[in-house]
Amino acid sequence: MINILLAGGLSLVLALVGTPMLIKFLTKRHYGQFIREDGPTAHYVKRGTPTMGGLVIIGAVVLSYLLTHLVRWQTPSLSGILVLGLAVAMGFLGFLDDWAKISKERSLGLTPRGKLIGQVLIGAVFGLVALNFPDARGVTPASPAISFLRDISWLTLPLILAVVLIVFLVSAWSNAVNLTDGLDGLASGSATLVFAAYTIVNIWQYNQWCGRLSTTGPRCYEVRDPNDLAMVAIAFAGACFGFLWWNAKPAKIFMGDTGSMAIGAALAGLSIMTRTELLLVILGLLFVIEVGSVALQVGYFKATKGKRIFKMSPIHHHFELLGWQEVTVVIRFWIICGLCVALGLGIFYAEWVTGQ
Repeated sequence: MINILLAGGLSLVLALVGTPMLIKFLTKRHYGQFIREDGPTAHYVKRGTPTMGGLVIIGAVVLSYLLTHLVRWQTPSLSGILVLGLAVAMGFLGFLDDWAKISKERSLGLTPRGKLIGQVLIGAVFGLVALNFPDARGVTPASPAISFLRDISWLTLPLILAVVLIVFLVSAWSNAVNLTDGLDGLASGSATLVFAAYTIVNIWQYNQWCGRLSTTGPRCYEVRDPNDLAMVAIAFAGACFGFLWWNAKPAKIFMGDTGSMAIGAALAGLSIMTRTELLLVILGLLFVIEVGSVALQVGYFKATKGKRIFKMSPIHHHFELLGWQEVTVVIRFWIICGLCVALGLGIFYAEWVTGQ
């Protein structure tokens, strides 16, 4: 437990201290955000706000994870390295997107095709490695089975289909968080809650882990490296929380695609490693609603040749255009996210209790 608390505390401090340093660096070089012209007019004042703040989130997580292992004389696990590697790779893809926006002085960065190709390649490499390299007990970091609260044995996929599913999850969640990152503090605050939930999930799985002789039994969790994954989850929670201090309205910095895509990938990675891919749909339901609103808007617009369901998508902009203040939208969406996290954790715990 000490290593988990240490990783979270270090990450929080690094994000709190590192973010203003990054703001100063980016401001000097005029690396600011460009606002979409068809967005709410209230957002025009945000033009020029430093972006790519995700660099400090990623840096805080990686440094806190490595420093904690160094202080505690522990060896990083393959599962932890894989999730961090996935987040760093996706964050780099987001960085390229942010850099393209800055260099071209417009709100659009990489082409959709280029971004999708990058996501597929990153997800495929992650999936192939995670589905191999079993430990002494024969357990691989990821499982080919589709999972809700634990593996569903009769839904085990062939290797190639399992990789395809992982690619889909990584791409879907990175895009979902990316779309949610449209208001000051919305994505960082919501992500903090979901990462905190995965910290609890991993701690619980470690306490009831099949890899510990004292807890072997029919209801133990057949997972890999849950204690180390708890460190990764709390490090992300701490980094997002520390970043939120500077990202809350009025935001002094945006995380950009660098941060949102890394965060989304990390959530996908944690769900895959903990065998809770479908549970993340509940824990992160706010992100699902956001990306779903875009899909509905685009589909309805094409089907009706110009009609719209929402005034604007993603859905947080719809409520802005209805007259809600930005901070009101953010706080109410945080409440929704918190309720979803509570529901998800309740279901996770209830399954274990009722299965005894």
